[in-house]
Amino acid sequence: MKPPASLAAPASGASLGLLIRQVREAVWQALEKELAATGHDLTFSQFITLKRLAGGMASVTDLARAAEVHPGAMTRLLDRLEARGLVVRQADPGDRRALHIHLTDAGHGIWQDIHLCGQRILQRATAGMSETEASELMRLLQLARDNLTSETD
Repeated sequence: MKPPASLAAPASGASLGLLIRQVREAVWQALEKELAATGHDLTFSQFITLKRLAGGMASVTDLARAAEVHPGAMTRLLDRLEARGLVVRQADPGDRRALHIHLTDAGHGIWQDIHLCGQRILQRATAGMSETEASELMRLLQLARDNLTSETD
């Protein structure tokens, strides 16, 4: 199926893919600036890792997937977070090769602060949109993601 003409060649010269990438980069940069401005020396990938762990324990593979980094890079990222006392790695009793990563009390504490940084960035990103428009944007982006990641291709 051919894409709608408005998506294939908009008058502005920006394609949908480029615009999505630009928004992603802008969110990434704005969040890192917000974290730094509030005294948190964290990268976007570290933020995403802490966000994922705030929802419960995870494996290195799960965290690497969430942060969109190679598992080896995630191991190094976890080394830095562990050195700061924010995460702990525990062996899986059922599989000695596997590790479960958890937030420490300090990790939960910092998450309470930094998740507000993320909320402020999302508020900036959706400024000028009604609640309905912001919800529709989320719905459409999720649909596009699901269309591109479906197993039925």
